[in-house]
Amino acid sequence: MANVLKRVAENVPGDFFVDSTCIDCDACRQIAPATFGEGISNSYVKVQPQEVGDRRLALQALLSCPTGSIGCQGDDKVKEVMEDFPLVVEEPVFYCGYNSPKSYGGNSYFLRHPEGNWLIDSPKFVVPLVRRLEALGGIAHIFLTHRDDVADAERYARHFGSRRIIHRDELSSQPGAEMVLDGAGPWQLAPGFLAIATPGHTRGHCVLLVQDRFLFTGDHLDWDRDAKRLSASEDYCWYSWPLQAESMERLAEYRFNWVLPGHGQRVHLQAETMREEMRKLVLFMRSEIPAREFYSD
Repeated sequence: MANVLKRVAENVPGDFFVDSTCIDCDACRQIAPATFGEGISNSYVKVQPQEVGDRRLALQALLSCPTGSIGCQGDDKVKEVMEDFPLVVEEPVFYCGYNSPKSYGGNSYFLRHPEGNWLIDSPKFVVPLVRRLEALGGIAHIFLTHRDDVADAERYARHFGSRRIIHRDELSSQPGAEMVLDGAGPWQLAPGFLAIATPGHTRGHCVLLVQDRFLFTGDHLDWDRDAKRLSASEDYCWYSWPLQAESMERLAEYRFNWVLPGHGQRVHLQAETMREEMRKLVLFMRSEIPAREFYSD
């Protein structure tokens, strides 16, 4: 629970606040961008939410904060907001919320499917979310993009009897995984579900393409909401940036409309626009020009 005595100085006065335990994971800014802003090394409340809808978004951000760094001194009914999760992105895809500190606040997603529901990466294992997922039909498959974002996947698998899927090069993070991907892929996991190897961020990083529309990208690819372009992070590339660029180039040949990252902003674009943005990103990753100069041309 956030501590009002540890409020960061950037907060504007009012009910909502962020304290100094914030790890700057960006989850709150994704959920309630009108309320939360980005500081040097933390989020903060830039505008106090007044309207009912804005306050509900701020409470959703509070519940999703992996470190419990957001507080509210108002009389808002937080327990009612727990029933909001998972939040619909576009049917059949939902954002789970309840981001886990074990994955540094990474996003996870739930996908409804008549042949068995999917969880992509893992949120915290918390009773309100587990009950909602039970009501939605449980979880048959858990796709894990890479070692950083497994969080409570083992607990979810044990509770729901799920099949965990992960690449062998990431297996040390989930040694009991029920399905292990070997080699360079791609792998058809089920009709309309394609796992694609994207080594670079980590050695065995993979993404999941569903119905040629939804791309769950782990830490490989996200959207820069300030620059309005697709993005990848060399600063947080743990294995090989040149290899990540090669993976991105291969991925650019696939068709999709949604980028749904573990870390960073999600985005929906027309398929041809997405492909053009992917090609621009590949050119940037292969250059040694700073982004501000590359994209200004």
